[in-house]
Amino acid sequence: MEDLIISGEVLAQAKISPQALRIEIAAYLYDKERLSMGQARRLAGLDLISFQKELAKRDIYIHYDVEDFLSDIETLEKLDKDK
Repeated sequence: MEDLIISGEVLAQAKISPQALRIEIAAYLYDKERLSMGQARRLAGLDLISFQKELAKRDIYIHYDVEDFLSDIETLEKLDKDK
């Protein structure tokens, strides 16, 4: 697969910094469910909380479904048994 290189000229014309563009792309791909939260935050170069704040600024909701909930319950039950 090829790397994507965007020239400084294009960034200047778009009036966006490389970091801001990475965040925009990461948020978009996360919203479209093309990247997981971890993949998207790494692309954005942000820690989890900072990336979640960027999502909130864009009215993008965290993907959390019934499967995630059940998995979390299972994990909590395992942790409780280990006490």
